[in-house]
Amino acid sequence: MEERDRVLVELRPQIPTAQILPGMTSEEAFQNNTIRPIAKLQNDLLIAVFRNYVRKHKNVFYDLSIEKRLDYIENAVHKDMKFRNSLKGILIGQFTIHEYETYTQNSSALNKRMMNIVKERLKSSVQLLEYAQVS
Repeated sequence: MEERDRVLVELRPQIPTAQILPGMTSEEAFQNNTIRPIAKLQNDLLIAVFRNYVRKHKNVFYDLSIEKRLDYIENAVHKDMKFRNSLKGILIGQFTIHEYETYTQNSSALNKRMMNIVKERLKSSVQLLEYAQVS
């Protein structure tokens, strides 16, 4: 294994609940073995990127109810293609060469899985997403 790939894999947190079981599709296995650990590793960056997205959109997010904030996250992740591509890049940039080759064989289905995981991570962090004045 190349040095870069080895280091990337070593950086990833272990997720005991993300198991590879017999009968899983290759997409499910890739999600549990690659996407979930990378999303967990990149969680703080994903939150920072979302905060920046909110700031660039005039902070209206902070005036919304919790339910509307969850809708806002959903819309940002699924409908804003520029933002969506940025999120994908944050995850794909952590792939090994072999993982990237696997990803390219079924990128459409894996992109859906990636964005659902990112969306759920942001939603579960909604309490952390309070307005913070940056100096």
